[in-house]
Amino acid sequence: MELRRRDYHVERPLLNQEQLEELGHWGSATRTHQWRTWFQCSRARARALLLQHLPVLAWLPQYPVRDWLLGDLLSGLSVAIMQLPQGLAYALLAGLPPVFGLYSSFYPVFVYFLFGTSRHISVGTFAVMSVMVGSVTESLAPDEAFLLDLNSTVNKMARDLERVRLASTLSVLVGLFQVGLGLVHFGFVVTYLSEPLVRGYTTAAAVQVFVSQLKYVFGLHLSSFSGPLSLIYTVLEVCWKLPQSVVGAVVTAFVTGVVLVVVKLLNDKLRRHLPLPLPGELLTLIGATGISYSVRLKHRFGVDVVGPIPAGLVPPEAPSPQLFAKLVGNAFAIAVVGFAIAISLGKIFALRHGYRVDSNQELVALGLSNLIGGIFQCFPVSCSMSRSLVQESTGGNTQVAGATASLFILIIIIKVGELFQDLPKAVLAAIIIVNLKGMLMQLTDIRSLWKANRVDLLIWLVTFVATILLNLDLGLAVAIAFSLLLVVVRTQLPHYSVLGQVPDTDIYRDVAEYSEAREVPGVKVFRSSATVYFANAELYSDALKQRCGVDVDYLISQKKKLLKKQELKLKRLQKELQKQAAASKDTPVSIDVNTSDGNIKSNNMEGSKAEQVSTENELQKTAAGGQEDAKAPDMCTLRALGLPQPEFHSLVLDLSTLSYVDTVCLKSLKNIFHDFREIEVEVYMAACHTPVVTQLEAGHFFDASITKQHLFASVHDAVIFALQHLRSNQVSPVLVTKL
Repeated sequence: MELRRRDYHVERPLLNQEQLEELGHWGSATRTHQWRTWFQCSRARARALLLQHLPVLAWLPQYPVRDWLLGDLLSGLSVAIMQLPQGLAYALLAGLPPVFGLYSSFYPVFVYFLFGTSRHISVGTFAVMSVMVGSVTESLAPDEAFLLDLNSTVNKMARDLERVRLASTLSVLVGLFQVGLGLVHFGFVVTYLSEPLVRGYTTAAAVQVFVSQLKYVFGLHLSSFSGPLSLIYTVLEVCWKLPQSVVGAVVTAFVTGVVLVVVKLLNDKLRRHLPLPLPGELLTLIGATGISYSVRLKHRFGVDVVGPIPAGLVPPEAPSPQLFAKLVGNAFAIAVVGFAIAISLGKIFALRHGYRVDSNQELVALGLSNLIGGIFQCFPVSCSMSRSLVQESTGGNTQVAGATASLFILIIIIKVGELFQDLPKAVLAAIIIVNLKGMLMQLTDIRSLWKANRVDLLIWLVTFVATILLNLDLGLAVAIAFSLLLVVVRTQLPHYSVLGQVPDTDIYRDVAEYSEAREVPGVKVFRSSATVYFANAELYSDALKQRCGVDVDYLISQKKKLLKKQELKLKRLQKELQKQAAASKDTPVSIDVNTSDGNIKSNNMEGSKAEQVSTENELQKTAAGGQEDAKAPDMCTLRALGLPQPEFHSLVLDLSTLSYVDTVCLKSLKNIFHDFREIEVEVYMAACHTPVVTQLEAGHFFDASITKQHLFASVHDAVIFALQHLRSNQVSPVLVTKL
């Protein structure tokens, strides 16, 4: 867009903070105590709270059946077709029997239908959450703890029961964390998970998922590793046992992967011509189960299969509180990651379709989904990006699509689930690996971030490497700590600049960046790109003194030394005069005059008194003259002391970047005023925001020597004032520096 030249002229008085407050009738804003409304009780407030915490009551009565119902039903069917194989596969990823993936695809989805505020995300099993759950179940209930005899036979039934107990208790604890954080409006916690951090973390989790499925792809029996470097140990063991691979499992996984990739490519090419995408995963599931049953893959080729899948739902079961202490750390990490993924996707769809997502209510909804799901033997869930995209693209408009999908899953659990007992686990592993494509493609972020922002690239790489090496829970903690530490470091290394005036404007820019910007003679304007607080206040002062081109500390020390010498010299002179006066008192007076004794005595006494009076007067005059010379301002100047003077008489601090001030910042600013006044440079501040001015007042920053007359509405106001009121012409007591 081309900007045509348009001159404008503004005439206004030069304004300092006092004049600005008087002109604008400034007054502190009235503070509203929101907590008072929490205890108000009325019918309208009760209805508002009910609609806030149970959003389905707000949108379902207004649901446009004719316009949206068909789209939601078709969308729900499409999502259910995807959710069936993913539920079975992700349960395997969590170290649980596949049927529990179906349970986790039913209960939480229906609960979110009641309490969620996003219309498009598909809640249910998700690869990252499943692998985090799997790391917990495999570390606390490893195969080695359930050996039946010396032949290394694992009691799978006892192991699975224990892992289900761990996963369901973990889900309840995750739900408690999420509901609690949502009720105290702690939804903003996700803001500490930046996009590079989340993408680096999910990419590392995808690598973890990929490695965890290799044992099913190659048909290997691996040891359970947990803790730091567990991924490395698993990869090494896979490489070591590759000669023991089951050929049937490798062929099954390879064929399944090829079929899935081909179907996905066909869906992409024929997207415009197909009303619904081809259900490649479901077709593969049905075909693989049929082939496995007819060919008897397990018995003839040693391919591991899913096994018996019980029909129907399981009764609710209370969690095990004795496991809370073991699971609390992992539960918090899973709660934060699950919410971060859900809210990020929810906000993307909300922005695309023009509605609002309440982050705190989303936290409550996701927490209730996990809490109630845990009671019904589910493991922690979040939302799936692939299913959410399908739900949106196939015509889904509300969570009616999610409820429809959960009902289809319920039918499968009751009637159809048991038919998949001959399904090879290698097929589920192939489904998981193919669905990792989107997350593994995030590796290309390295190239884009290298060009865009290398600090974000550093966050991405540290998150990725820490998650790979330290596992998912410790990796997330390291990533968040590093990200916050980097924020602090970046505020400690801001861009400091000396500003110059752009010709014929009241705009001031960095003279190092704008070649036409010129420093105003006699006035130095300084600005920092970050707020000043305890972590960078000293660096701010050092940078200011360095950029001004004056060794302020050296001048102050030399000035103090010279003044001290003058003071010592004056004291020495006073002592010498006092000695001379004392000596004159003790000197005898002899008069060789032939007179009477009476006359001699009289003359001697009168002469002695006269001499004493004259000596005392001389001492008083000398001492008084020395004290007046020492107290005179002209004798304390740098020029009078023989020290070099700064090339500027005024310093303007552009404080427009300050968002707040703390006590360390206040002390630092006061020291700047004091130090520069010592070298005969007056200091002014400019462009403070009103909350900062309020904080300056609360911190008792303004006093007799620093008033609001030293704070100006803009940098240009301060510069003009400094040029009109040179320090050499000032006699105001506010600007006098006391030594």
